[in-house]
Amino acid sequence: MSTQTPESFEWTDLDRRAVDTARLLAADAVQKVGNGHPGTAMSLAPAAYTIFQKVMKHDPADPEWTGRDRFVLSPGHTSLTLYTQLFLAGYELELDDLKAFRTQGSKTPGHPEYGHTAGVETTTGPLGQGAANAVGMAMAARYERGLFDPEAPEGTSPFDHTIWAIVSDGDLEEGVSSEASSLAGHQKLGNLVFLYDDNHISIEGDTETAFSEDVLKRYEAYGWHTQRIEPTADGDVDVPALHAALEAAKAETGRPSIIAMRTIIAWPAPTAQNTEASHGSALGDEEIAATKRVLGFDPEQTFEVSDEVLRHARRALDRGAEAHAAWDKKIAEWRTAQPERAELFDRVSKGELPEGWQDALPVFEEGASVATRAASGKILQALGPVLPELWGGSADLAGSNNTTIDKTSSFLPEGNPLPEANPYGRTVHFGIREFSMAAEMNGIALHGNTRIYGGTFLVFSDYMRNAVRMSALMQLPVTYVWTHDSIGLGEDGPTHQPVEHLASLRAIPGLNVVRPADANETAIAWAEILKRHATDPAPHGLALTRQGVPTYAPNEDAAKGGYVLADSSTEVPEVIIMATGSEVQLAMAARDALEAEGTGTRVVSMPCVEWFDQQPAAYRESVLPAAVKARVAVEAGIGLTWYRYVGDAGRIVSLEHFGASADANALFAEYGFTPENVADAARTSLAAARA
Repeated sequence: MSTQTPESFEWTDLDRRAVDTARLLAADAVQKVGNGHPGTAMSLAPAAYTIFQKVMKHDPADPEWTGRDRFVLSPGHTSLTLYTQLFLAGYELELDDLKAFRTQGSKTPGHPEYGHTAGVETTTGPLGQGAANAVGMAMAARYERGLFDPEAPEGTSPFDHTIWAIVSDGDLEEGVSSEASSLAGHQKLGNLVFLYDDNHISIEGDTETAFSEDVLKRYEAYGWHTQRIEPTADGDVDVPALHAALEAAKAETGRPSIIAMRTIIAWPAPTAQNTEASHGSALGDEEIAATKRVLGFDPEQTFEVSDEVLRHARRALDRGAEAHAAWDKKIAEWRTAQPERAELFDRVSKGELPEGWQDALPVFEEGASVATRAASGKILQALGPVLPELWGGSADLAGSNNTTIDKTSSFLPEGNPLPEANPYGRTVHFGIREFSMAAEMNGIALHGNTRIYGGTFLVFSDYMRNAVRMSALMQLPVTYVWTHDSIGLGEDGPTHQPVEHLASLRAIPGLNVVRPADANETAIAWAEILKRHATDPAPHGLALTRQGVPTYAPNEDAAKGGYVLADSSTEVPEVIIMATGSEVQLAMAARDALEAEGTGTRVVSMPCVEWFDQQPAAYRESVLPAAVKARVAVEAGIGLTWYRYVGDAGRIVSLEHFGASADANALFAEYGFTPENVADAARTSLAAARA
């Protein structure tokens, strides 16, 4: 889509009429359903229209075109800001979809949802995360360029594009946006533009109630390029000034840009404008009719869209086709000049893995004591050379999380003084910003054409939780590397010892929590996660030990989530002990004691209950036969996960309280994580099953 320069910028009566149409569509849609957020959609209509019609490179006929710019509406509650532009530009939305706003099964839910409505790049949901998603997209765009076209002069590559985001007061009040914006400035993400809707209104009234900082000085301190535009004398958006600011922001490629745009919420509604009521309530029939009269529309009509306006706005389809064709020509030239990189691009864009990639996976010596976090680090370093699309890092805990995929290559901008700094580097330093790391990872996954992971301690998943929830809601193939997974981390004490976290994370629908028993299970888990990236996309959380654990012979059935690690000496086991992670060794030792007593005992390693539950019923029955009622589950966390697996006669060896600052072995012994206690639990379960 060709953009207009400030000198050639045109704003016709039809453009103005299209903007006013969008304002009134928003008002009518909220009024029809009886709830929603009309005010911001009305005041933002000129800005959104300018981005979609005058500035942004996109193709409504192909919403997933690789060469497109990205648009993020971080204040998702003003979803009609986006829906009206998608309708006008010629995406899949039609007028009936706007009439069905916020109703069951419609393409226009209350907040935009990724994968549900064409043209929606992310489910922003709670405020602040859209800003961080946009930062992640900008990071991914730079890494993608480094994979496929790093030598091209600036602005000449088919992989050069801009990330546009509208952010609100609420977004900028949320801490996650501060984390992400700080990183964006540090990374000098010159492909990122924020348009800040400075409307001075929140649910509780004037933002003076809670928000009075100088936002642009704050962003200047982050290292951003800043601009401000004021409204026209009558209170509307100064569109020529806005267009010039957007073009200047796009031209600033050495740092991210933010434009503070003062708006009057619900403009030009005669009595509702500049009121908190217009933020989250329907305006009312009389106010909407009065607004239509102000704008020269028929107050008796609803959802009025003239054929002339629609034809004018849908010229975006022609401009998109033109831009797409120009990109196709450029990408064809690139393919001719870079055949090996073109082959890589084709593989990566399909989500495929290279032939023989699994040969790079290490196999760990049986019997050796290896921390699963250390095994994960060795796996990442082994996979790095064969999977260039795999990248990631840690929230300043790389040495503990073992997430450094390449010590010689850090994702850092030109000008960074570190010797390993490379704008296309492999290892990401997210900084001590766990929440934004997760939200940025979501943005990276949404952007596409790379595979991202990020690490921190399992206990800090609390900081990340809502972004992890959004990963699951969108079914994004991101990988969280959570280490120090239990009281086994020892002396750091209860503030750092996760107790409720495994069960809490398993409660998130669509998140697969993987707690491998040993180094070989860790390798099999990483392989399964990589295989699922395209075929069954979902977020995964690896929960890994700080301490060394015994290494068992590799068993590919670990990829099924649960399998028989050691079987009973009897044809039908008398008791089953299931365990995860570092507690599997306790189950194995307890089995030895029970078998010595003549009790047939099966040990089931259950690294991922979500994977196990996806298996056919016959397989699950072969591992956990319903006829065997004596069962024990062992995990160093609360036992909530395990009641459905152990049944009425079963017993759970768990931790139902916080830990303490002490040696890990001492804590395990004190809290009953010993082979003897596990064997006693099995005997108790056997007695209950026989009663």
